[in-house]
Amino acid sequence: MQDIVRLLPDSIANQIAAGEVVQRPASVVKELLENAVDAGAKNIQVIVRDAGRTLIQVTDDGKGMSETDARMSFERHATSKIRTADDLFRIKTMGFRGEALASIAAIAQVEMRTRRPTDEIGTLLRIEGSEIKSQESVACLPGTNLLIKNLFYNVPARRNFLKTNSVEMRHILDEFQRVALANPEIGFALYHNDTEVYNLYAGKLSRRIVDMFGKNYRENLISCQEDTSYVNVSGYVGKPDFARKTRGEQFFFVNERFVKHSYLHHAVLSAYEGTIADGSHPFYVLFIEIDPSHIDINIHPTKTEIKFDDERSVYALLMAAVRKAVSTNHLSSSIDFDANVNFLGPMSGQRSGILASGGTAPSNNFADNTASKREKSNTGHWEQLFDGFQKNTPHSTSQTQLDLEENPATNQPLTVSSRVNQVQANFPASENSPAVVQQLHNRYLLTQVKSGMMLIDQRAAYERVLYDRYLNELQHTPGSAQQLLFPATVQLSVADVALLLGIKDTILALGFDFDALGNDTLVVRSLPADLPHENPQQLFEELAEQLKLNLEEIKLGKTETTARLLARRFAGRYLTALAPPAMTHLIDQVFASSNPNNTPNGEPIFTILTLEKIASFFKS
Repeated sequence: MQDIVRLLPDSIANQIAAGEVVQRPASVVKELLENAVDAGAKNIQVIVRDAGRTLIQVTDDGKGMSETDARMSFERHATSKIRTADDLFRIKTMGFRGEALASIAAIAQVEMRTRRPTDEIGTLLRIEGSEIKSQESVACLPGTNLLIKNLFYNVPARRNFLKTNSVEMRHILDEFQRVALANPEIGFALYHNDTEVYNLYAGKLSRRIVDMFGKNYRENLISCQEDTSYVNVSGYVGKPDFARKTRGEQFFFVNERFVKHSYLHHAVLSAYEGTIADGSHPFYVLFIEIDPSHIDINIHPTKTEIKFDDERSVYALLMAAVRKAVSTNHLSSSIDFDANVNFLGPMSGQRSGILASGGTAPSNNFADNTASKREKSNTGHWEQLFDGFQKNTPHSTSQTQLDLEENPATNQPLTVSSRVNQVQANFPASENSPAVVQQLHNRYLLTQVKSGMMLIDQRAAYERVLYDRYLNELQHTPGSAQQLLFPATVQLSVADVALLLGIKDTILALGFDFDALGNDTLVVRSLPADLPHENPQQLFEELAEQLKLNLEEIKLGKTETTARLLARRFAGRYLTALAPPAMTHLIDQVFASSNPNNTPNGEPIFTILTLEKIASFFKS
């Protein structure tokens, strides 16, 4: 019988290895950037086309390679950093030339020019699908210039799994930001389709953060520094009132390597406990320096996850360092920024040369519980439970309530100053509306039904109504727009501007009108008619946050995804006091919607408390 076990050819083995190392264009950018950093580069330039599908070019002015090293760097298991097994536990560098180049060359067309400063001429290598097509001497600048063309050209199944250009570019921006933040002493530039995205100059970490994320970060950074014999913590955290509702701008670096670590993130959140709202996430860029023998970085192929030999100690020290920084945040005003934190002029001569050569823990509620028990035992003043009921009813003339006036045509009350009712205008009222509806804490609606009592989540109800409306506008009838008296400028991070531009064509139908004004600025001309009084800066910040959180998680078409995101984001705007007609009208809209039972994300909109269930509350 013929033997069936055999060795795979190197080309196939490299493609299998590439499945772990190269998941998408951003994986290539990460590996090549880390190689350039380890090569001692002072300036690194990245050029991508079509979000990396057709071209990824990384040029550095580092030490370069000899002809032999250039050839060896594309061999499997080739490295300049490891000699013995013990070296695996002492690695403090990022990539090393042969770690990923063999995998990249297996699924792309690669061209590399490299020269050491001491050599008169350099080396040019051309490789396709792990096969070396040519090797020759060539005149080039010192350093390394790598062009990765037509990624996954020979693995079409992998190429078909790539997302849209906007999504893939977002991943590239994430990897670029991580490496650039970890190495503020190096100049970085990023170009996409001949458009400059970033041009970051070498400097201090504080300046790198501001250059990367925007001027508004300058006044919201708090310096964090704590040194111990076991671990050192340094970097910057955001002021508590600068916290966001979604994650995305939290960066941990262990020995200058970006890592994801939920346990350490919890330590930071614990340090902010009591200073930020539940569900908010603070900004931070934190560096942890620790002896490499105390960590294991080889538990994940991309090395973004690590293990500590004493996680509890690291947790406690990190939380203490951040808590100390937050408690003394008045010192943030003394952060030493360069005089002009933005673009200061042309790059150095070396950068110009590169450009020319590039070519193409839970809270303690004991006290609260104790107080609650004391209140329950005090039954002498039960009437206080109803204090404020009258002044909070929908009929109140308080400034917090909706303005009412009489509709001369119907002689019925009509709300006129609430944006809620602008949303409701296109939905006819039902003749079967409940006679009495009560509002609870501006959040829930209660009404009698035949079997007992219906309890409606007001936010969920508006999310369903808004979703149906947005989806209709995106697919059929454009919504009305409110032109701003003067165009507003909105400052965002480069990544957020790119993200919003990626869905611009989709949300124009809702009444938005905006364009890019540079890499980190939008000029806004109009907003949807039901949001005319919104602050454009806050509105677009929140929209970007919601998109970053959910855009990839929802496996739907762009139109339906956008309708879901916008409905979820803006439903919270309508948690306000409602007059009786508005409450009744909302219920009518929900039960006339495409799905009165659930929000677009599947959350229940209402529940029924039967008479039997209510009676059970009073049985001993």
